[in-house]
Amino acid sequence: MEFNVRPQRAKNKKNKSQRGLNQRAENAGQDTGFRPKPKHAAKPATPSKNSNQVENRAPVVRPRKTAHRPSEKLPVILETLADQNYALLDTGDGLKLEQYGDIKIIRPEQQAIWGRSQDDALWDSANAIFTGDTDEEGVGRWRFPGAQFGETWPMAFDGVGYMGRFTSFRHVGVFPEQAAHWRAIREALKSSDRQLRVLNLFGYTGVASLVAADAGAHVTHVDASKKAIGWARENQSFAGLDEMPVRWICEDAMKFVQREIRRGNTYDIILLDPPAYGRGPNGEVWQLFDHLPDMLDGCRDLLSDDPVMLVLTAYAIRASFFAMHEAMMDSFTGYKTRGCVESGELIIREKLRGRALSTSMFSRWLPESANA
Repeated sequence: MEFNVRPQRAKNKKNKSQRGLNQRAENAGQDTGFRPKPKHAAKPATPSKNSNQVENRAPVVRPRKTAHRPSEKLPVILETLADQNYALLDTGDGLKLEQYGDIKIIRPEQQAIWGRSQDDALWDSANAIFTGDTDEEGVGRWRFPGAQFGETWPMAFDGVGYMGRFTSFRHVGVFPEQAAHWRAIREALKSSDRQLRVLNLFGYTGVASLVAADAGAHVTHVDASKKAIGWARENQSFAGLDEMPVRWICEDAMKFVQREIRRGNTYDIILLDPPAYGRGPNGEVWQLFDHLPDMLDGCRDLLSDDPVMLVLTAYAIRASFFAMHEAMMDSFTGYKTRGCVESGELIIREKLRGRALSTSMFSRWLPESANA
Protein backbone atom coordinates (compact mmCIF):
# COMPACT_ATOMS: atom_id res chain seq x y z
CA MET A 1 0.00 0.00 0.00
CA GLU A 2 1.37 3.36 -0.99
CA PHE A 3 0.32 6.87 -0.15
CA ASN A 4 1.84 10.29 -0.40
CA VAL A 5 3.28 11.48 2.91
CA ARG A 6 5.39 14.30 1.54
CA PRO A 7 3.87 17.78 1.48
CA GLN A 8 3.10 19.18 -1.95
CA ARG A 9 4.51 22.62 -2.61
CA ALA A 10 2.27 25.28 -4.03
CA LYS A 11 3.62 26.68 -7.30
CA ASN A 12 1.78 29.96 -6.97
CA LYS A 13 2.67 31.23 -3.52
CA LYS A 14 0.95 34.56 -4.00
CA ASN A 15 -2.51 33.02 -4.29
CA LYS A 16 -1.97 30.11 -1.91
CA SER A 17 -3.99 31.53 0.98
CA GLN A 18 -6.88 32.59 -1.25
CA ARG A 19 -7.03 29.17 -2.88
CA GLY A 20 -7.25 27.59 0.58
CA LEU A 21 -10.30 29.69 1.37
CA ASN A 22 -12.12 29.48 -1.95
CA GLN A 23 -11.44 25.86 -2.89
CA ARG A 24 -11.94 24.08 0.44
CA ALA A 25 -15.02 22.24 -0.76
CA GLU A 26 -13.31 21.36 -4.06
CA ASN A 27 -10.27 19.96 -2.27
CA ALA A 28 -12.24 17.96 0.28
CA GLY A 29 -11.83 14.73 -1.64
CA GLN A 30 -8.21 15.21 -2.67
CA ASP A 31 -4.98 14.50 -0.82
CA THR A 32 -3.59 18.03 -0.98
CA GLY A 33 -0.77 17.42 1.50
CA PHE A 34 0.26 19.41 4.52
CA ARG A 35 -0.61 23.09 4.46
CA PRO A 36 0.58 25.06 7.52
CA LYS A 37 -2.35 27.44 7.83
CA PRO A 38 -3.95 27.11 11.28
CA LYS A 39 -7.27 28.82 11.88
CA HIS A 40 -6.44 31.43 14.44
CA ALA A 41 -7.12 35.04 13.56
CA ALA A 42 -9.90 35.38 11.01
CA LYS A 43 -12.49 37.58 12.68
CA PRO A 44 -16.14 36.74 12.17
CA ALA A 45 -18.29 39.53 10.81
CA THR A 46 -19.71 41.79 13.50
CA PRO A 47 -23.35 40.84 13.91
CA SER A 48 -26.28 43.21 13.72
CA LYS A 49 -27.11 45.18 16.84
CA ASN A 50 -30.64 43.82 16.60
CA SER A 51 -29.49 40.21 16.79
CA ASN A 52 -28.86 38.06 19.87
CA GLN A 53 -25.21 37.62 19.01
CA VAL A 54 -22.31 38.68 21.18
CA GLU A 55 -20.52 41.37 19.17
CA ASN A 56 -16.79 41.62 18.70
CA ARG A 57 -15.63 44.62 20.63
CA ALA A 58 -12.92 47.10 19.92
CA PRO A 59 -9.98 46.75 22.32
CA VAL A 60 -11.02 47.92 25.77
CA VAL A 61 -8.96 49.33 28.61
CA ARG A 62 -9.28 46.81 31.40
CA PRO A 63 -9.17 47.92 35.03
CA ARG A 64 -5.66 48.41 36.38
CA LYS A 65 -5.00 45.98 39.21
CA THR A 66 -2.53 46.74 41.99
CA ALA A 67 -3.50 44.02 44.47
CA HIS A 68 -1.42 40.92 45.19
CA ARG A 69 -0.74 38.63 42.24
CA PRO A 70 -0.87 34.86 42.52
CA SER A 71 2.37 32.98 42.79
CA GLU A 72 3.45 31.43 39.51
CA LYS A 73 5.17 28.36 38.16
CA LEU A 74 6.37 28.10 34.58
CA PRO A 75 7.11 26.62 32.23
CA VAL A 76 5.32 23.42 33.19
CA ILE A 77 5.30 20.56 30.68
CA LEU A 78 2.57 17.97 31.12
CA GLU A 79 3.09 14.89 29.02
CA THR A 80 0.98 11.95 27.90
CA LEU A 81 2.69 8.59 27.55
CA ALA A 82 1.54 5.55 25.62
CA ASP A 83 -0.81 3.13 27.35
CA GLN A 84 -3.09 0.26 26.34
CA ASN A 85 -5.71 2.66 24.96
CA TYR A 86 -3.61 5.20 23.07
CA ALA A 87 -0.11 5.59 21.65
CA LEU A 88 1.61 8.13 19.44
CA LEU A 89 3.74 5.80 17.33
CA ASP A 90 5.63 8.18 15.05
CA THR A 91 5.58 11.72 13.66
CA GLY A 92 7.20 13.58 10.79
CA ASP A 93 6.73 15.12 7.36
CA GLY A 94 3.68 17.00 8.63
CA LEU A 95 1.93 13.81 9.76
CA LYS A 96 1.37 11.72 12.87
CA LEU A 97 0.76 8.00 13.21
CA GLU A 98 -1.39 7.11 16.23
CA GLN A 99 -2.91 3.97 17.67
CA TYR A 100 -6.36 4.08 19.30
CA GLY A 101 -7.02 0.66 20.72
CA ASP A 102 -6.42 -1.70 17.80
CA ILE A 103 -6.79 0.96 15.10
CA LYS A 104 -3.85 2.84 13.60
CA ILE A 105 -4.61 6.17 11.96
CA ILE A 106 -2.63 8.82 10.09
CA ARG A 107 -3.58 12.48 10.40
CA PRO A 108 -1.96 15.81 9.45
CA GLU A 109 0.17 17.40 12.17
CA GLN A 110 1.49 20.89 11.50
CA GLN A 111 4.01 20.74 14.35
CA ALA A 112 5.78 17.67 12.95
CA ILE A 113 8.29 19.56 10.82
CA TRP A 114 10.99 16.90 11.25
CA GLY A 115 11.45 13.58 9.50
CA ARG A 116 9.83 10.28 10.42
CA SER A 117 11.84 7.88 12.59
CA GLN A 118 10.09 4.60 11.76
CA ASP A 119 10.21 2.60 8.54
CA ASP A 120 7.53 2.54 5.85
CA ALA A 121 6.22 -0.85 6.98
CA LEU A 122 4.80 0.64 10.17
CA TRP A 123 3.19 3.56 8.36
CA ASP A 124 1.82 1.22 5.70
CA SER A 125 -0.01 -0.71 8.44
CA ALA A 126 -2.36 2.22 9.12
CA ASN A 127 -6.04 1.32 9.03
CA ALA A 128 -7.31 4.84 8.29
CA ILE A 129 -5.76 7.92 6.67
CA PHE A 130 -7.27 11.40 6.75
CA THR A 131 -7.10 13.13 3.37
CA GLY A 132 -8.40 16.37 1.94
CA ASP A 133 -8.17 19.77 3.59
CA THR A 134 -5.54 19.64 6.33
CA ASP A 135 -6.54 22.79 8.21
CA GLU A 136 -7.33 22.34 11.89
CA GLU A 137 -11.06 22.20 11.15
CA GLY A 138 -11.01 21.82 7.39
CA VAL A 139 -13.36 19.49 5.56
CA GLY A 140 -11.88 16.21 4.41
CA ARG A 141 -12.48 12.49 4.38
CA TRP A 142 -10.99 9.24 5.60
CA ARG A 143 -9.43 6.61 3.37
CA PHE A 144 -9.31 2.98 4.52
CA PRO A 145 -6.52 1.07 2.72
CA GLY A 146 -7.72 -2.33 3.95
CA ALA A 147 -11.01 -3.35 5.49
CA GLN A 148 -13.66 -0.66 5.65
CA PHE A 149 -14.35 0.55 9.18
CA GLY A 150 -17.63 1.84 10.53
CA GLU A 151 -18.07 5.45 11.58
CA THR A 152 -17.44 4.64 15.26
CA TRP A 153 -15.38 2.22 17.32
CA PRO A 154 -15.13 1.53 21.07
CA MET A 155 -12.43 3.22 23.12
CA ALA A 156 -11.68 3.86 26.79
CA PHE A 157 -9.70 6.19 29.02
CA ASP A 158 -8.56 4.60 32.29
CA GLY A 159 -11.62 2.37 32.27
CA VAL A 160 -14.14 5.02 31.19
CA GLY A 161 -15.60 4.03 27.84
CA TYR A 162 -16.39 6.31 24.91
CA MET A 163 -16.87 6.03 21.16
CA GLY A 164 -14.20 7.11 18.71
CA ARG A 165 -15.56 8.53 15.46
CA PHE A 166 -14.07 9.31 12.05
CA THR A 167 -15.20 12.91 11.51
CA SER A 168 -14.89 15.00 8.35
CA PHE A 169 -12.75 17.54 10.22
CA ARG A 170 -10.04 14.96 11.10
CA HIS A 171 -10.70 14.72 14.85
CA VAL A 172 -11.77 11.44 16.42
CA GLY A 173 -13.62 12.65 19.52
CA VAL A 174 -10.84 12.79 22.09
CA PHE A 175 -7.67 14.80 22.70
CA PRO A 176 -5.26 12.35 24.39
CA GLU A 177 -2.87 15.09 25.54
CA GLN A 178 -5.49 16.25 28.05
CA ALA A 179 -5.05 13.03 30.02
CA ALA A 180 -2.81 14.92 32.44
CA HIS A 181 -5.68 17.29 33.30
CA TRP A 182 -8.22 14.47 33.58
CA ARG A 183 -6.03 12.47 35.95
CA ALA A 184 -5.35 15.53 38.10
CA ILE A 185 -9.09 16.20 38.34
CA ARG A 186 -9.86 12.58 39.16
CA GLU A 187 -7.22 12.58 41.90
CA ALA A 188 -8.70 15.76 43.40
CA LEU A 189 -12.20 14.26 43.30
CA LYS A 190 -11.13 10.99 44.87
CA SER A 191 -9.25 12.73 47.69
CA SER A 192 -12.08 15.14 48.54
CA ASP A 193 -14.32 14.54 51.55
CA ARG A 194 -17.31 16.09 49.74
CA GLN A 195 -19.00 15.81 46.37
CA LEU A 196 -17.41 18.41 44.12
CA ARG A 197 -19.21 20.35 41.42
CA VAL A 198 -17.44 20.39 38.04
CA LEU A 199 -18.20 22.75 35.14
CA ASN A 200 -16.90 21.68 31.72
CA LEU A 201 -17.18 24.55 29.21
CA PHE A 202 -16.77 23.87 25.48
CA GLY A 203 -17.04 20.26 26.60
CA TYR A 204 -17.15 18.62 23.12
CA THR A 205 -17.77 14.85 23.31
CA GLY A 206 -17.74 14.67 27.08
CA VAL A 207 -14.77 12.45 27.92
CA ALA A 208 -13.59 14.85 30.64
CA SER A 209 -17.13 15.12 31.98
CA LEU A 210 -17.49 11.34 32.17
CA VAL A 211 -14.11 10.92 33.88
CA ALA A 212 -15.24 13.45 36.50
CA ALA A 213 -18.66 11.83 36.92
CA ASP A 214 -17.08 8.40 37.28
CA ALA A 215 -14.91 9.82 40.08
CA GLY A 216 -17.99 11.05 41.95
CA ALA A 217 -18.48 14.65 40.81
CA HIS A 218 -21.70 16.44 40.00
CA VAL A 219 -20.96 17.61 36.44
CA THR A 220 -22.37 20.38 34.27
CA HIS A 221 -21.30 20.02 30.64
CA VAL A 222 -21.79 22.96 28.24
CA ASP A 223 -21.27 23.00 24.49
CA ALA A 224 -22.78 25.07 21.67
CA SER A 225 -23.06 22.09 19.30
CA LYS A 226 -26.17 19.90 19.48
CA LYS A 227 -24.26 17.24 17.57
CA ALA A 228 -21.45 17.23 20.15
CA ILE A 229 -23.97 17.04 23.00
CA GLY A 230 -25.63 14.07 21.29
CA TRP A 231 -22.27 12.35 20.91
CA ALA A 232 -21.49 13.03 24.59
CA ARG A 233 -24.79 11.46 25.66
CA GLU A 234 -23.99 8.40 23.56
CA ASN A 235 -20.64 8.19 25.31
CA GLN A 236 -22.37 8.38 28.69
CA SER A 237 -24.57 5.40 27.83
CA PHE A 238 -21.67 3.47 26.34
CA ALA A 239 -19.66 4.05 29.53
CA GLY A 240 -22.54 2.78 31.68
CA LEU A 241 -22.80 6.12 33.51
CA ASP A 242 -26.43 6.99 32.74
CA GLU A 243 -27.25 7.19 36.43
CA MET A 244 -24.43 9.58 37.27
CA PRO A 245 -25.32 13.26 37.86
CA VAL A 246 -24.38 14.96 34.58
CA ARG A 247 -26.26 17.96 33.14
CA TRP A 248 -25.87 18.26 29.35
CA ILE A 249 -26.50 21.86 28.25
CA CYS A 250 -26.45 23.12 24.66
CA GLU A 251 -25.79 26.83 25.00
CA ASP A 252 -23.32 29.61 24.31
CA ALA A 253 -20.63 29.28 26.99
CA MET A 254 -20.36 33.01 27.74
CA LYS A 255 -24.12 33.38 28.15
CA PHE A 256 -24.21 30.36 30.43
CA VAL A 257 -21.44 31.74 32.65
CA GLN A 258 -23.12 35.13 32.92
CA ARG A 259 -26.44 33.51 33.85
CA GLU A 260 -24.86 31.26 36.46
CA ILE A 261 -23.21 34.29 38.08
CA ARG A 262 -26.59 36.04 38.31
CA ARG A 263 -28.12 32.93 39.86
CA GLY A 264 -25.36 32.67 42.44
CA ASN A 265 -24.29 29.16 41.42
CA THR A 266 -20.71 28.06 42.04
CA TYR A 267 -18.38 25.25 41.02
CA ASP A 268 -15.31 23.73 42.65
CA ILE A 269 -13.55 22.76 39.40
CA ILE A 270 -13.90 24.51 36.04
CA LEU A 271 -12.52 23.23 32.74
CA LEU A 272 -12.26 25.74 29.92
CA ASP A 273 -11.31 24.45 26.45
CA PRO A 274 -12.34 27.20 24.00
CA PRO A 275 -11.74 27.25 20.25
CA ALA A 276 -9.82 30.05 18.59
CA TYR A 277 -13.17 31.25 17.31
CA GLY A 278 -16.64 29.88 16.86
CA ARG A 279 -20.35 30.51 17.10
CA GLY A 280 -23.00 29.62 19.65
CA PRO A 281 -26.29 27.86 18.87
CA ASN A 282 -27.98 31.21 18.14
CA GLY A 283 -25.11 32.71 16.17
CA GLU A 284 -23.27 34.15 19.17
CA VAL A 285 -19.68 34.98 18.24
CA TRP A 286 -16.70 33.68 20.19
CA GLN A 287 -13.27 35.14 19.44
CA LEU A 288 -10.60 33.96 21.87
CA PHE A 289 -8.44 37.07 21.86
CA ASP A 290 -11.49 39.32 22.31
CA HIS A 291 -13.47 37.32 24.83
CA LEU A 292 -11.06 35.20 26.87
CA PRO A 293 -10.31 37.83 29.57
CA ASP A 294 -14.01 38.28 30.32
CA MET A 295 -14.54 34.52 30.26
CA LEU A 296 -11.71 33.99 32.75
CA ASP A 297 -13.15 36.66 35.04
CA GLY A 298 -16.56 35.02 34.82
CA CYS A 299 -15.17 31.57 35.58
CA ARG A 300 -13.20 32.97 38.51
CA ASP A 301 -16.42 34.44 39.92
CA LEU A 302 -18.11 31.04 39.56
CA LEU A 303 -15.54 29.30 41.75
CA SER A 304 -16.81 28.21 45.14
CA ASP A 305 -15.54 29.40 48.52
CA ASP A 306 -13.39 26.27 48.65
CA PRO A 307 -12.13 26.07 45.05
CA VAL A 308 -10.01 23.24 43.68
CA MET A 309 -8.84 24.39 40.24
CA LEU A 310 -9.55 26.28 37.04
CA VAL A 311 -7.95 24.83 33.90
CA LEU A 312 -7.62 26.59 30.54
CA THR A 313 -6.42 24.84 27.38
CA ALA A 314 -5.85 26.68 24.09
CA TYR A 315 -5.26 25.21 20.63
CA ALA A 316 -4.33 26.46 17.15
CA ILE A 317 -3.52 30.09 17.92
CA ARG A 318 -0.44 32.19 17.23
CA ALA A 319 0.42 33.01 20.80
CA SER A 320 2.87 31.92 23.45
CA PHE A 321 1.67 30.14 26.55
CA PHE A 322 2.93 33.26 28.33
CA ALA A 323 -0.08 35.10 26.88
CA MET A 324 -2.45 32.58 28.47
CA HIS A 325 -0.40 32.70 31.65
CA GLU A 326 -0.56 36.47 32.03
CA ALA A 327 -4.28 36.51 31.24
CA MET A 328 -4.84 33.99 34.04
CA MET A 329 -2.52 35.91 36.38
CA ASP A 330 -4.40 39.12 35.70
CA SER A 331 -7.77 37.50 36.30
CA PHE A 332 -6.70 36.13 39.69
CA THR A 333 -4.90 39.28 40.85
CA GLY A 334 -6.56 40.28 44.12
CA TYR A 335 -8.64 37.10 44.26
CA LYS A 336 -10.04 36.19 47.69
CA THR A 337 -8.26 32.82 47.74
CA ARG A 338 -4.51 32.91 47.35
CA GLY A 339 -3.19 30.51 44.77
CA CYS A 340 -0.66 29.68 42.10
CA VAL A 341 -0.90 29.87 38.31
CA GLU A 342 0.92 27.12 36.44
CA SER A 343 1.33 27.43 32.69
CA GLY A 344 3.09 25.65 29.88
CA GLU A 345 2.43 23.10 27.17
CA LEU A 346 0.74 19.75 26.80
CA ILE A 347 2.86 17.23 24.93
CA ILE A 348 2.53 13.64 23.75
CA ARG A 349 5.61 11.44 23.94
CA GLU A 350 6.24 9.07 21.04
CA LYS A 351 6.10 5.44 22.09
CA LEU A 352 8.92 4.17 19.86
CA ARG A 353 11.43 7.03 19.68
CA GLY A 354 10.50 9.16 22.67
CA ARG A 355 10.27 12.43 20.78
CA ALA A 356 7.86 15.05 22.12
CA LEU A 357 4.97 16.46 20.11
CA SER A 358 3.61 19.72 21.50
CA THR A 359 -0.14 19.93 20.99
CA SER A 360 -1.47 22.90 22.97
CA MET A 361 -0.92 25.52 25.63
CA PHE A 362 -2.47 25.45 29.06
CA SER A 363 -2.76 27.55 32.17
CA ARG A 364 -4.32 26.48 35.45
CA TRP A 365 -5.02 28.13 38.77
CA LEU A 366 -4.68 26.09 41.96
CA PRO A 367 -5.20 27.22 45.57
CA GLU A 368 -2.10 27.50 47.72
CA SER A 369 -3.11 24.40 49.66
CA ALA A 370 -2.72 22.30 46.50
CA ASN A 371 0.89 23.47 46.14
CA ALA A 372 1.84 23.08 49.77
